[in-house]
Amino acid sequence: METTLMTSKYLIEVVKDTIESVKYCFLITINESKQAHARLVEHFNFEADMTLWFVTNAKSRKVREILNKNSVTVTFQDDSEQAYVTALGIAIVETDSYEKQKRWQEDWIVYFPAGIQSNDYVLIKFVPSRIELMNFARHVASEPLSELQPAILTKVEKTWVLEESKK
Repeated sequence: METTLMTSKYLIEVVKDTIESVKYCFLITINESKQAHARLVEHFNFEADMTLWFVTNAKSRKVREILNKNSVTVTFQDDSEQAYVTALGIAIVETDSYEKQKRWQEDWIVYFPAGIQSNDYVLIKFVPSRIELMNFARHVASEPLSELQPAILTKVEKTWVLEESKK
């Protein structure tokens, strides 16, 4: 396997490409019994600082679980590049009318017939603090293959830093 110089900048590029290439991801929350709940969700408004946004119903289980414990995991899989990205961080249930209006998409009217004014319409803002990834098409995996380890990035203030391998 060819090796590529693994820098934080390069890896963030790979992360962004992976996220942008897939429409759906898994949002994983923790319930009151400390069990993980994973559900397929569509992300939108992916920001340069890696913040992700989701739209959902205020009465959903995911909202209840985030309000109870806001530590969540978001996972993306890209079969075309044999890649995955898993991000850990915090989720915030956003009910601010300015944010809701700013991010509103007309095709959501099917889910929220009252539109932006709907009490059921809320956003989830996900702010990652740790990202792990593998991407075989771009040679983001450790050698030898028998000892596969993901690349791990940690956010230190506003900068993504590559963690050293623990081999």
